[in-house]
Amino acid sequence: MSDDELRVVLYSHDSQGLGHTRRNLALGRSLARHLPALTGRRVTGMLLTGIDAATAHGRPDGFDWVVLPGIRKGTDGYAPRNLAVGMAELTSLRSGMVDAALAGFRPHLVVVDRHAWGVDRELLEPLLRLRAQHPGTVVVLGLREVLDEPAAAAREWAALGDLDLVREVYDQIWVYGDRAVHDPVASGEIPAELADLVRHTGYLATGRTPGPRTSGVDRPYVLSMAGGGADGHSLTLAAARARVPHGHRHVVITGPQMPEEHAEQVRAAAVPGTLVLPSVPDALAEVAEAGAVVSMGGYNSVAEILTTNTPALVVPREHPRQEQLIRARALQAHGAVDVLTADALTSAALSAWLHRVVGTVQLRRHLALDGLAAVPGLAAGLLHGTATAPPEPSRELSPEPSAVPAGVPAAAGGLR
Repeated sequence: MSDDELRVVLYSHDSQGLGHTRRNLALGRSLARHLPALTGRRVTGMLLTGIDAATAHGRPDGFDWVVLPGIRKGTDGYAPRNLAVGMAELTSLRSGMVDAALAGFRPHLVVVDRHAWGVDRELLEPLLRLRAQHPGTVVVLGLREVLDEPAAAAREWAALGDLDLVREVYDQIWVYGDRAVHDPVASGEIPAELADLVRHTGYLATGRTPGPRTSGVDRPYVLSMAGGGADGHSLTLAAARARVPHGHRHVVITGPQMPEEHAEQVRAAAVPGTLVLPSVPDALAEVAEAGAVVSMGGYNSVAEILTTNTPALVVPREHPRQEQLIRARALQAHGAVDVLTADALTSAALSAWLHRVVGTVQLRRHLALDGLAAVPGLAAGLLHGTATAPPEPSRELSPEPSAVPAGVPAAAGGLR
């Protein structure tokens, strides 16, 4: 490998859904596009993922995939997704693959998504070895803006062990959100001892360029989607039965990880004019053209929605984590989305909301949405050894940032 290349590794553990990998894909594309101008070096990289379906989403120029043996969330923690081996053996295999990738590729920048030591500490030894052999490598922990309710987040940090070791391995912690909407340091989701490492980037939203629409449904239409779909049965079933505004079609995307028996129930429940699809190559393209969107509250689904003016109703997952509920309520308080809680989810509630908002827009310019533009600058500063605390992410001024935008009716009934 030549010294002209800037080598980047983006790791995501991927036990459920595609959110972690989709976030790393967005980061990889931004780094590939902007880092060369900031550093004078061509970017090449690897995307480490535990989801084999991730490779269907393409890759940034100069990047390639490394697919780790899959894991899933079981009743007693993580378990192998496909291999008939014990979890300890699988973790050892995954750790060895990560170690080989880091040793062979010798990256200049490593960005770890969400879990500092990976699954069952599979990253700890590879990262310590990388630090010992290549002390100049920059290592960053990337976190979504909401981790969980503070007590649950504190237990996760405690499980990592000595936080001094986190400081030894990681140069910075990037929080992919708007501090004015939700501050995980102030809430206690990130320990105060690590606060000096934190940089708020803004949401990884603006810069996600939609591709062509592939659903085949002409406008006007409304859209309902459940992210990866593993836990989206209730939402998509209610959506499939909902009556939509006159003249509109309804596209319901169940998600590629929804069990087939659940997807079949959704298809069977669909009223005339409703098209049920397992997935689309680019959800953002469908959101941008929709008259309204109903969605679960995962980070990437919400980040894509925030790039548009499409009215949005978020139906957050509330168990086993509070993450989606916290995110949805914070954004609702800033006029960016409406919220329907799981206990109020019915086809009638969805129908009523859709009829109220179709034909309106939901402005979100007052939010910091430029994280994909901020991250390359943070990376370049670290790589040049000139990292400082940056200014707050930019946002367009709004006279009433916490008010519901004009034209978007306030929530009522089960909407709260």
